[in-house]
Amino acid sequence: MRTLLPICSRITENRHTVSHRIHKNTGAAVRTAEALTVGRQQRQEEEVVSPDMIRNFKLIVSYDGTRYFGWEHQQETELTIQGRLETVLTRMVDRDPADPVTVIGAGRTDAGVHARAMTCNVLLDTEMDEEEIQLYMNRYLPEDISVNDVKVCADRFHSRFKAIGKTYRYTCWYGASKPVFDRRYVYVLDRKPDVARMLDAAEYLTGMHDYRSFCGNSKMKKSTVRVVDVLRIEESGSYIRFYVHGNGFLQHMVRIIVGTLLQVGFGEIEPEQVAAIIEAKDRKTAGPTAPAKGLCLMKVDY
Repeated sequence: MRTLLPICSRITENRHTVSHRIHKNTGAAVRTAEALTVGRQQRQEEEVVSPDMIRNFKLIVSYDGTRYFGWEHQQETELTIQGRLETVLTRMVDRDPADPVTVIGAGRTDAGVHARAMTCNVLLDTEMDEEEIQLYMNRYLPEDISVNDVKVCADRFHSRFKAIGKTYRYTCWYGASKPVFDRRYVYVLDRKPDVARMLDAAEYLTGMHDYRSFCGNSKMKKSTVRVVDVLRIEESGSYIRFYVHGNGFLQHMVRIIVGTLLQVGFGEIEPEQVAAIIEAKDRKTAGPTAPAKGLCLMKVDY
């Protein structure tokens, strides 16, 4: 950079010389150009520090989905996660309820499904900082929704399109007693499945496959090819937990996978038959859709 300084100095001197020669003819034009340049710089600085500048905020949200009709807001009901968040934020920024703010989620969980860490983002025109926004939201949101983190993020950040993976957990329970305090979050089984058989079947489900047989939307037009790189089954006391990580999931996909693996665990189908179910690309060949309450979104990767 030091070797360029003399050259820059000569260029500056030349500019001053030329400006002096033409000053008589173009003095007014030069002054006008300088004024415009200063004005632009001032406007740019004002935009940077303006308290009214719209910023993009990234939120991490937990919710108990028991009483909600899923994530996505709906015209006929206020009982959606997205709808609740948008109502509180619209009031916070004093915006017309007829033109509410839009909260973008990393995915759309179904009715009754829970989340430990749903990522979402929202554009807000507010002077409030991250902590103030979090405190306001948690004050006015219902007790079954919590905003765990708020951060200003890049303008181009989009919680759905920038996501590269998600982790879901599905929880089952079996035993002579009842899971009184977990009853909203587990699928109670009437008998114990064979975990070893389910682990054998899970090997067929990992990797890149066309998961059309595990898609709840029979009219799906887009590609149903996905990558599932983790399908782990853990047994702890009366709990059996399925952990599934992939680059994306189809409607009801995790719940259908669990329903199919339980069929294997109960001896209704053989582990090897899962390969044929995948190849069939037919929802009718796979197992039932496990109940929503056992499913929880654990994490979104970026």
